[in-house]
Amino acid sequence: MDTTRRGFLSAIGKVTIGAAASVAGAAGAAEAATAEGHVAHWGMVVDLRKCIGCQACTVACIMENAVPEDAFRTHVSVYELVKDGQDPAMVMLPRLCNHCDDPPCLPVCPVEATFKAENGEVLVDASKCVGCAYCVQACPYDARFINHETQVADKCTFCFHRTQAGLLPACVETCVGGARNFGDLNDPESEVSKMLTENEVSVLRPEMHTNPNVYYIGLDEVLEGRVAGEAAYHPEMADHGEAH
Repeated sequence: MDTTRRGFLSAIGKVTIGAAASVAGAAGAAEAATAEGHVAHWGMVVDLRKCIGCQACTVACIMENAVPEDAFRTHVSVYELVKDGQDPAMVMLPRLCNHCDDPPCLPVCPVEATFKAENGEVLVDASKCVGCAYCVQACPYDARFINHETQVADKCTFCFHRTQAGLLPACVETCVGGARNFGDLNDPESEVSKMLTENEVSVLRPEMHTNPNVYYIGLDEVLEGRVAGEAAYHPEMADHGEAH
């Protein structure tokens, strides 16, 4: 078993749940999904100013979705960001499937196992998937893997089984700092829609033009392309061979 995963799984014995906020958010999600003539389009806004890197979201996802050892559906990468004239800063970057409106993982699937659901989720039909890993290679966010127990493609689903029941994704419900926010992007009155309107937001890998539905508040441009586990560094430091 991966020692890093074992380490923080054993370190976090109990996850604090923001029950009141979760119930309110879930009720709003259910209402948006069932309102007559309205189809919700789910999205997530991650406020990096509130993320403390506790990995509660990671643990909740593993427990909720029975994620196998040595794999993650969501994870918080931690970087030391170095800029000229400034002290080094530790920054957090929660990562997951971006549930793109134009997902590059979809057209490469030879058996059409990957598909877009009605509410915008990018999902995998396990009964069709042959485990070829074409979608894993096509994902620009390093968000897919082949489940070694099921031998099919696996990834974040926005906790489809929970949102269908009017609940929030497990990672959102257990976020200690309230950094993860989930809701209906088609509803201008939803909290996530207001956050997109009231804040400067960024996405990962904007040059890929995938139209992702995961947005970040407070994302340093240096981190826009940091979708894997490599260390981040400021371009000005590259000539000196320094990466932190």
